[in-house]
Amino acid sequence: MKNLITILLLAGTSLWADMDQGKKVYASSCAICHTVNGGSALGPDLNIVSYTRKKEDLAAYIKEPYNHYERFGYSANAMPALPLEDKEIEDVVDYIDSLQPFKKWMKK
Repeated sequence: MKNLITILLLAGTSLWADMDQGKKVYASSCAICHTVNGGSALGPDLNIVSYTRKKEDLAAYIKEPYNHYERFGYSANAMPALPLEDKEIEDVVDYIDSLQPFKKWMKK
């Protein structure tokens, strides 16, 4: 039981560390074009993105925006390809996903 508690605590610490890393990636690579919880910017607010998009779709779009903009319903792409490592993309997607606990596809 003690080992299980230790594992859960370490896993939780890792998740928070990744979320902090994701927030740092957002601040350095995304915040220039995207707001969180309101504001005016070139790109959509990431709280709304979190509500309407699935994590795997976000990761694909961040990795290759020029190949996925039509699937997202955009007529053109304004998002640049960002020089992010796969781990950075995973972290920022986790951060974006955490912004909205309820998702559009959860509605019945």
